[in-house]
Amino acid sequence: MQESTVFNRDRTAVEIQSEFIRGVFNWMALGLAATAISALFVVDTGMVYSILRHPMLVILLVIGEVGIVIALTAAISRVSSATATLMFFGYAVLTGVTLSSIFLVYTKGSIVGTFFITGGTFAAMSAYGYVTKRDLTSIGGFLMMGLIGIIIASVVNIFLRSSAFDWLITYAGIAIFIGLTAYDTQSIKAMAYAGFAGSEDERKGAIIGALRLYLDFINLFLLLLRIFGRTRD
Repeated sequence: MQESTVFNRDRTAVEIQSEFIRGVFNWMALGLAATAISALFVVDTGMVYSILRHPMLVILLVIGEVGIVIALTAAISRVSSATATLMFFGYAVLTGVTLSSIFLVYTKGSIVGTFFITGGTFAAMSAYGYVTKRDLTSIGGFLMMGLIGIIIASVVNIFLRSSAFDWLITYAGIAIFIGLTAYDTQSIKAMAYAGFAGSEDERKGAIIGALRLYLDFINLFLLLLRIFGRTRD
């Protein structure tokens, strides 16, 4: 009888953890949908041309994106889950606005094709991160150092204008974000196993987890688009 009770409790815990992880991926998918809708809206209405004619506006949009990510990550323990959700979707919409210009550079077919390639790669690495018994913590630290490295290299290449260096950065970035997808998934799984103080903390945890995976997906997509994207004639 006692063994049955323990089993039921364990099963309840597993169900709660599964619901949390499912929630993370649901929020991430909604964020990607918000990005796609906002990007298509900006393109279809012609707003993209107005934005590109004002470089300062583009800079402000990028600063806004970075500011939201930093603010959400730093203040997650102090804000409500409703505020965290609003900030997440605000970031997703702003990202759609800034990414709308890719429709002027690449064909829609290649963008859609690259999206599915990204989705398949992301799903495979996320599944690996979820099921693997290997601790990816040390790899995560190495990948973060690599991410900082390619950011610095990208800035340097603005002045060097080396196409060979640019391709090296692209392939290195793909490898890094593939690894980060597995690492972040494992971290989210660990977060779920640790448990939450209440539904409010659980909701905020899901939003932060969704943001991490969303960033992995978007960056991987943009890097793969450099390889698989077909430019307009």
